[in-house]
Amino acid sequence: MDTKKILRVIAGAGVTGAVAAGVWGACIEPHLFTVRHQTCPVLPPGSRPLRVLHISDLHVAPWQKHKINWVRSLAQLQPDLVINTGDNFGFNSLETVIHTLNPLTAFPGIFVFGSNDFHGPAVKNPARYLMGPSEVKESEPDLPADDLRRALTLRGWNFVDNRNATVEANGLTVRASGVGDAHMNNAHLSAQHPSFQPGADLNVGVTHSPYSASVDALIDAGAHIVFAGHTHGGQIRIPGYGAPVTNCDRPRDEARGLFTRLGVPVHVSAGLGFSIFAPVRFACPPEVTLVKLVTRES
Repeated sequence: MDTKKILRVIAGAGVTGAVAAGVWGACIEPHLFTVRHQTCPVLPPGSRPLRVLHISDLHVAPWQKHKINWVRSLAQLQPDLVINTGDNFGFNSLETVIHTLNPLTAFPGIFVFGSNDFHGPAVKNPARYLMGPSEVKESEPDLPADDLRRALTLRGWNFVDNRNATVEANGLTVRASGVGDAHMNNAHLSAQHPSFQPGADLNVGVTHSPYSASVDALIDAGAHIVFAGHTHGGQIRIPGYGAPVTNCDRPRDEARGLFTRLGVPVHVSAGLGFSIFAPVRFACPPEVTLVKLVTRES
């Protein structure tokens, strides 16, 4: 085989591989919903384990029936506590979001909002995503965030955007302190907030986007563990390299999963969805995490 034929074969193989990767990322992997399992020793000695279901970046739209049914089925896990770190809307349909999350509201819950609970998705240049964190336009919300907050609160969940709450879960007293989404300049940090009241079995910090200022403030206030989302795990990961970006100031190796910051565990969910204008995930399947919190002596 001469050189030209070899080059044509290589080029053809490259095109075939690119097409296969595109089909996988657009049509297959976005439906490979996964429950990850983590164990984290943060509870005081003698405490019962606490099973926390961390769900984030749902970005659900009415036509995503597979995702809706899968999330509803998570109630079968019987978690002790649900933590939702925001970006629930993929489309302006309050009914769809409530229907999707409703079975999980049978369990104690804590939630914050991300920018896509206030502002609907917009067409953006995907190349800009690789150049730095995306921008959120300062405009009036066009999504029914207040209606979603009321609906989830009426169902028993606790909203902690820039506020605190106390939750009883599996016999444990959980103090939650939340920080608003720093990605949309909604993180209200001060000497008074975040804060945790004394006497809890567990202090939980919650925020949507894991910017260092928000995470560090929660840790400095006394959080035993911090939960966040926003990054989508990179959404399109490069095998052998990982996430090219995190859409915030987290380093690439902290785009998803459990890591330690200032001696405190931080869990960043890779999330369940994507913008309807960028419906692709690659080497980063949509996920929730069931985090089993155990005693430090374990």
